Amino acid sequence: MSLITTLARMEAVREGRAQPLTTVRHRHLSARPLAFVPLTTAGEAGAPLGALVGTDRDAPRLLIVAQPRDRDLRFAFLAELAEEIQPYLDSYADEVELEERKETDPETGKKVPVQVELCQDAPQLLVPSAAGVAFVRLLGRSMRFRRTAEQDPETPFPAPARVPLLGRWLTHYGERARVPGSCLLLSLTELLSRHWATGQSNLEDQHLGSLLAWIDPPEGVPGAEAALRAESERDANGQLRCPPAGPSTDPAFDNKLLAPAMSRYDAARAEASQGVAGGGARLRLAEAELRGLIESQLRPTWDALWRGVDLLRALPEGARVADRWKRDRWSYTGHRDRVRAGEPPQPKLDDAVTAAQKLAARETAQAQLEAHEALDDPLVMAGRRLAGEAFAGEVIDVEMAWSDAKVPRPRPLVTIRTEDRPHLAERVKLHRVTDDGRAQSGEFAGFADMDGADEADGADVAEGPGDAHGQGRALVVRLTGGMGRGKQPEPGTVPEKGDRVCWTLFEHAPRGGPELPDPESTPWTHGGPPDAAAPAQGPQPDPMTEEDYL
Repeated sequence: MSLITTLARMEAVREGRAQPLTTVRHRHLSARPLAFVPLTTAGEAGAPLGALVGTDRDAPRLLIVAQPRDRDLRFAFLAELAEEIQPYLDSYADEVELEERKETDPETGKKVPVQVELCQDAPQLLVPSAAGVAFVRLLGRSMRFRRTAEQDPETPFPAPARVPLLGRWLTHYGERARVPGSCLLLSLTELLSRHWATGQSNLEDQHLGSLLAWIDPPEGVPGAEAALRAESERDANGQLRCPPAGPSTDPAFDNKLLAPAMSRYDAARAEASQGVAGGGARLRLAEAELRGLIESQLRPTWDALWRGVDLLRALPEGARVADRWKRDRWSYTGHRDRVRAGEPPQPKLDDAVTAAQKLAARETAQAQLEAHEALDDPLVMAGRRLAGEAFAGEVIDVEMAWSDAKVPRPRPLVTIRTEDRPHLAERVKLHRVTDDGRAQSGEFAGFADMDGADEADGADVAEGPGDAHGQGRALVVRLTGGMGRGKQPEPGTVPEKGDRVCWTLFEHAPRGGPELPDPESTPWTHGGPPDAAAPAQGPQPDPMTEEDYL
């Protein structure tokens, strides 16, 4: 947790209201997202109990599993879920635009420009909490390997074609959610926690009702009191007024309401199967009772989810959010192409090369996200400045200088007065964005006194001139790039005296390390093909005999 986040949490406790951590919204919100609020059965991992799903906040579709121990009912629930979500995912697949990309020509090995399709927009899924994201991954893993009648006519329990297809899409969305900054699958609690700091712990922030109570408490009620009510206030029947739907249920609901209702449903179902008079009517009444109970647990979370969306939409979108959303559109388009090409489902486990590639891509995405958020948001940049990773100040002197190369290049020395305390070292690389949006590089050249006289390179970084007098310090930055290719800097590329500038010690567009080798060139020890010339590794196992079986 950064220092500015800690200060914001302390301020939230004092003011009784969540404090903003950002001035802009750092994630993309679709104009028509699909909300998915799942509910699972206690005591059995991944057993769905019900869900509210849809794009219309006023008319969600309720899906239930009246008896989660019945696998036929669970499979019917998954089929209904596919009927609701898959058309939404497919609705974005055919509206495309042409983008020019460079790809390797297989004959010449050179990069050549080609035009490829890119979907104009992508579907976005919203879930209440991080546990909902994990449930989406679980659903994808349980659905994508289901066999259909077309794939295997002899399969005993064929699934509708949309079930394994939705499983592949949910798996893709679940994996994409692991990429920092991705917005295809969003958790509302994590999204709200990124933009507001509450006076409670990160674990307590996973309760959507409690989190919203801090961000937008009722008039005259402190956030801590409103959050306590959201977490624990119960009605006359002992039921929570704000069920968590996390997606686990409340034990009091399970014991007092759900279990007796399921027992009545089981009894009515048995009577209906035996042809007892009135059994069908009692079965319909029992199922309607279960639907009402499950909806009572889901509807408060459904309303809270859309309330959180309204709060987020009130924030202006960050300048670089569109670029990250474009990468999500590429991800959606790529998976669309793999599905249409008939490729098999994602494997249960990634091989070593694929896992390493994913890890490297996520590390690069994390560095890019942190840089973009700081550049888009002065409040986030303030946190980086407090951490010593950036500094801002006023230009008090500019001295033109040139390099000693055969063809001299401009290397102006810019003196900046700042009160920040960056972690500088001799010739450390610095970066900034010019007024016209271009990137500029520089390096730390030393300290200067407040009259503008340069100190020697390698001066004491911890205590520069001016620290003892409370007037800040003067840092000298040597510009090394972003000034054009001429002998004189282009107009506007060198800051002038009196300008306010901000330099960072982190790169603005960090890139990953070297590319990994192709699978054919990867050793068998790291997931590549085995070398036919290499001897067998270790003795071969003995053949199986009857004594090996009990």
